[in-house]
Amino acid sequence: MRNDWEQTDNIPLIMAPSNSPLRYPIHGVQVKPLSTILLPGLQIDVSLPKYTVALEASLGTFDIQVNTPAIQINGRGEKRLEMITSDISVLNRILGKTTYTSTTYSIDSLDIVKFSMNQYLAHIPVSIRQPPIARLHDPGRDGNISSLVTIATKTFLRYDKLRELIRSIRLYYPDIQVIVADDNDKPEKIEDPNVEQYFMPFAKGWFAGRNLAVSQVTTKYFLWVDDDFLFTEETKIEKLVDVLEGTDLDVVGGNVAGNHFSITLLLEEGGDEGDCLHWEKGAYHQIEGFPNCVLCSGVVNFFLAHTERVLGVGFDPKLNRIGHTEFFIDGLGRLRVGSCDHVIIDHQKKIKPTDEKLLKLFRKYQSFRKKNSEEHRAKLELLHFKSRLSCFIKK
Repeated sequence: MRNDWEQTDNIPLIMAPSNSPLRYPIHGVQVKPLSTILLPGLQIDVSLPKYTVALEASLGTFDIQVNTPAIQINGRGEKRLEMITSDISVLNRILGKTTYTSTTYSIDSLDIVKFSMNQYLAHIPVSIRQPPIARLHDPGRDGNISSLVTIATKTFLRYDKLRELIRSIRLYYPDIQVIVADDNDKPEKIEDPNVEQYFMPFAKGWFAGRNLAVSQVTTKYFLWVDDDFLFTEETKIEKLVDVLEGTDLDVVGGNVAGNHFSITLLLEEGGDEGDCLHWEKGAYHQIEGFPNCVLCSGVVNFFLAHTERVLGVGFDPKLNRIGHTEFFIDGLGRLRVGSCDHVIIDHQKKIKPTDEKLLKLFRKYQSFRKKNSEEHRAKLELLHFKSRLSCFIKK
């Protein structure tokens, strides 16, 4: 039984033989499942009195598109095909008409075809892959940012902050859709025609709320914000869209009140005891064409992301109160992440309320936000287990 941590897309190391008379493709041969292709580039480049050439596959069969009496062919339609002749020109013509047929349905597999003659042996990687169906997004006819971006947030015990956030959004983006995941114990309806509010069980959790909010996004991108952020004239979503549209990034973070935070993650492969993950502040390098942006592994809680790609990673709902970097750890090797300092969102001032009702909610909220050693230990245990880590080092 395969463990969840085992990789299924390992690429085998193939060494090119020296002074080989076999000519063959070393990269780029791809076939759809249960389909047939011509094997390109097969040729013999040596003079011999007699040639015995074989092709052998694990996940497919071979055939020849032409018939000729000048060559002996064994194994047509089988996993091993053998050709015997003394005429190199006929042999090379037949090799040029040799087909490979995928016989096992798999959306992503690799067959290593053995191409041999006498003491010579070559390996041809054949990718069996079902291309995903195209997913197109309507960019809108008026160029309005709301056609491309939905704002998503999670709120808990601070409706005053949420309402202030939405008020600031409407100053700059009057029509943009806002999705709110809400796990308050006493829900209050947000009256705004462009706000979708989804109620959850009380204190269901931070990442569960993120999952819910993002799952309801129908636009190509979503902008994640905390419920106590504040839009200003420097909160230009369009600039972050330009970055995602102009690069292969999946997530791009911004600047929160001067905090242009980014991290790098390095996974050091270990033995039977597990791997070691190194966490460090900083970035890898600048992103070409975007001087204000760097390539990294994780960013702040203010980021624009490709909706479908983030949903492919998801947010672990076991992390109910403590968690942020864990999403980027889960996305390591799956999400391309950048951070830009020229798109800035503000943070609402942390002032202890004087109103008795708000003060009570504030104290209740603080009690939930307070980290204890047991929760922190449980978070680390979860991280070590599901990511198969023997150590997690922060610098």
